[in-house]
Amino acid sequence: MIFTGIIETLIITTTLAGVVGTGLGGIIGALLQKDSNQTVSLLLSFAGGVMLSVVCFDLITEAVKTQADILIIILSIAAGVIIIFFLNYLIDRETNPEVPHIDASHPKTADDLDELIHSDHLEQHYAKKDNKLALFVAGVVMASAIALHNVPEGMTIGASYASNNGVMGSAALILAILIGLHNIPEGMAVSVPLISGGMSKPKAILVTALSGAPTIIGALLGYLLGDIGSLGLALSLGFASGAMLYVVFGEILPQAILMYRSKLPAFSTIMGMLLGLFIIHV
Repeated sequence: MIFTGIIETLIITTTLAGVVGTGLGGIIGALLQKDSNQTVSLLLSFAGGVMLSVVCFDLITEAVKTQADILIIILSIAAGVIIIFFLNYLIDRETNPEVPHIDASHPKTADDLDELIHSDHLEQHYAKKDNKLALFVAGVVMASAIALHNVPEGMTIGASYASNNGVMGSAALILAILIGLHNIPEGMAVSVPLISGGMSKPKAILVTALSGAPTIIGALLGYLLGDIGSLGLALSLGFASGAMLYVVFGEILPQAILMYRSKLPAFSTIMGMLLGLFIIHV
């Protein structure tokens, strides 16, 4: 019964962060059908800063406290970075050539949110009025790209939850809130091309909300792996930390800077880190 209650709490929390957060973004996208690059940039960089603090000052610290061999922890962090990078690379390699503006002169990373989650790729298929199979495949690609960000985000919540003996501590709770906020602009980027392509607004909002479901899967993976013992906890914390470090440094921060070419994203990231540090130690 206790185990069931723990899982239920985790599922509810990550559903709010993933499904509700992304769905809220879908609603805003359906109503406005536009977003502000500067606002999205600052929101992403601030959330990235908080995530960095939680990863560096909480998750990795907890992994070290398990007394697992430090080499195992380092390798698990490296594995998280490499696997998420490689999966992202595969998706980019297959989809980028189909988007006209992504060419040799384009930055080697996404410079807009629709590129990060490949909704621009889906929009191209809508514009060409491709058959349903092509649209379905493009939709699956977009869902996979979103999952590659949402699963690691969920794992950090689950791993943090496991390190706190199944209690939703402040670090895991704040992470869930920040991930929910981060998912709002992502939901906007999903719903707008769906609606532009002819999908009804209610259906587009539902599809957008469901795209946040991988957060729940990641949270369960992070918690269940961390619950099998100290070695499992070290591996879970390490892998989740590495995956999140790649998402922040390899995707979120470069994109935030390209979307808002000023010093403000850097200051926003630093403010996020300071808030994260305050949350962890209060």
